[in-house]
Amino acid sequence: MLEFAEKLGVPHLRVAAGMPPRAALPHMFLPLLVCLEKSQMVSGVSEELSETVKLLARISAGNSPERSSEDNPAKTLALHINGTVPVVYGFGIYRGVTQRFKQQFNENSKVPAKWEYFSELNHNEIVGWEESGKLGPCFSTIFVRDKNEPDEIRARIETTMKLMQPMKMFEVWSQGKSSLARMLSTILVGDFVSVYLAILRGVDPTPVKTISLLKEKMKQGKTKDRIIGELERIASK
Repeated sequence: MLEFAEKLGVPHLRVAAGMPPRAALPHMFLPLLVCLEKSQMVSGVSEELSETVKLLARISAGNSPERSSEDNPAKTLALHINGTVPVVYGFGIYRGVTQRFKQQFNENSKVPAKWEYFSELNHNEIVGWEESGKLGPCFSTIFVRDKNEPDEIRARIETTMKLMQPMKMFEVWSQGKSSLARMLSTILVGDFVSVYLAILRGVDPTPVKTISLLKEKMKQGKTKDRIIGELERIASK
């Protein structure tokens, strides 16, 4: 991709090699924000980044491996959800956050997981818990919360939690003032939880064997060769 971007003169950002894509989130996401600000498409990014960096350092320290489970929110949550299928619910700006939670559980913890968002889940998903019976204890639900969440959303979340009792339910509250800080604060906690859950399950969070196998199968199907051929034709024009 770098070769073709350079040939075509397409603006691009180089991400440091040697890390899984999911671990490269800061490298891929934050430069885009800076570019948007320099293009005057958004404003206030520098201030939000300053707050976010300080906040994430504090959250990292509070959830570090050196801290015991009793004093480590991420370890505590991982212990509670171990042996269940995590279900993550969010709203508004946390839609992408909840999806990230789900994907980190998949790739790091090597467990099935799912995500949904308010208010959409109140129109369909909630009905699925009505007669869950023996299936219910197989799941743990994590609600991503915000102290500034709209009154309607707060009412939906709290009513949903009451309707889902006695399901296993947990809350992850955002921290910080800016939207960026609040979003990334919850993402970071989710990342910690997914890695601690992997350790509890005795699995290595880094490799993704199934994805590697799928990529190998795609190579055998000549898909990669076809895409490269198409890019070469575009670059030669």
